Formats: sequence, structure tokens, C-alpha cells
Amino acid sequence: MQRRQWLRLLPAAFSVTAQTPPNRPKVPGTLTLRTRRRDKSGAPAEKTLQWPVARTAIVICDMWDTHTCGLSAHRVGLMAPRMNQIVGAARANGVMIVHAPSDTMKFYEGSPWRDRMRAAPAAASPFPITNRCPRIPEEERNFPIDDSAGGCDDPVLKTFKGPPYPWTRQHPSIEIVGYDGVSDSGQEIYNFCELEGIDKIVLMGVHTNICILNRGFGARQMTQLGFEVVLARDLTDAMYDPRTRPFVSHTRGTELVIEHIEKMWCPSILGDDLTRVHS
Repeated sequence: MQRRQWLRLLPAAFSVTAQTPPNRPKVPGTLTLRTRRRDKSGAPAEKTLQWPVARTAIVICDMWDTHTCGLSAHRVGLMAPRMNQIVGAARANGVMIVHAPSDTMKFYEGSPWRDRMRAAPAAASPFPITNRCPRIPEEERNFPIDDSAGGCDDPVLKTFKGPPYPWTRQHPSIEIVGYDGVSDSGQEIYNFCELEGIDKIVLMGVHTNICILNRGFGARQMTQLGFEVVLARDLTDAMYDPRTRPFVSHTRGTELVIEHIEKMWCPSILGDDLTRVHS
């Protein structure tokens, strides 16, 4: 669909105007998150957190409409409908939803969801916010999988030189509606969270070992900025090829990266915890 055709489908209430789109109402309600964290030895421990929905945002990372790796795109397609269900329930309960399909902002230009994020005034941060936050040396030495070749597990190798990349938008199975926001900028997302009093972030999407950790809105930088962060461990997927170290299944490779995040950066939860609130 051409961008011009897509804009015609926007509801009249969300027509492109010079005015800033309104932000979501702040409503009462508390999420009960059953988190899993790991100590330095890797032993897991569980803890229950109570997060007010008014201070919570879900950031959906790089759930693109396609990918250079065919099997990765296939897994995203399988995950997207379930993610949409979880996100829809959380949205209805008052949680802010931020869609972050990197490199595709042109597709959303002029929409209220994009304008909402761009309109937030610049906020002072404790250190400059970068677009990428790479592994620290200790993490690189002890990373549980070898993804140095990119991690694609598809036997059909595609020759691709980018940018531009083949992805153009977020996966269409994940709805963008209402008070949602769209941004791939760590600074924009930080600005918006500061404006809205959001200090708690749920990360979901792909890829666990790359963008979930590395992006400007990813686990490393957001925790360093002082946000409470959790990863939805059943709504993520790694770029890992079982033909590389540690020579385990793709599913186990993803689990190893999740365990690494639980040990070094933030706890994880299951997506169902985002669907229920209590007063």
C-alpha cells in the first residue's frame, strides 16, 4: 500500500493536523509482575513487582514486516498475533504502548502516533543518549552465544547490501491505534517518558541478543538511565544459528540470551502478567 493510500484510511479523529495529538489518560490500576532474575552464579530467583499502569510503557522492538533472514521473519510472523493480543489487553488497562520498528519512520510520517512522540519536549538526561549501546567488554567476553556472523539460521542465504533494508514498517499483525506512539529514537522515547511520568519499561520483540540490548531504547541504556526495565521472555527471539557455539537448538540459544539478560541487566516476565490489573 502506498503511503498516500494508507493516510486516507486514518480515522477522521486522527487526521493529520497542526495540533499535537492528545496523550493517553492516566488511569488507576496496578500490574502484578512475577519477575525472574539471576545472581552472578546464574541461579534464578523470583520476585513480585507492583507497577502502576500510569507509569508503565511497553516498547515493541523491531517487529518488522520482513527480514534479511527468512527463518527470523517466519518466527516474527508466528509471534506477532500473540503479541498483539497481549499488547491489546495492556492498552485497554491503561498501559502506554510504544512501537519501535527501527528504520521505518518514513512509513509513519504525519500520523498521530509518530507526531505524539516527536512533540515531547527535550528532557535533560544523566548522560548523552546514543542510538546504539553496544556490549561492554565484560559482557562481550562472557556472551553465551556466538553471533559474530550475524546469527541467521536460514540455510537459504540471501545476498543483501544495505541500507536501505527490506523492512518498511512494523508487522501488520500488530495494531497501532489510539494513544499509541511510534519512534525508533532513544532520545524521543526518553523525552516522552519524562513528560508522561513513565519510569517503568517492558521490552518485547526482536532480536534478544542484538536490538533488545543494543538499541537506544534497549535494556542496557534504559536501565543505565534509571528506568525499571523487564523483558517479556515469551515475546522475544534471538538471532542465533545452531551451527555456531554453543551448538544448541535455536530455542535454547534464545533462552541462554534471556538468562544472560536476567543476570546482567534486568528481570524477565511472562506476557500474561501484562493483561490483568487490580485497583
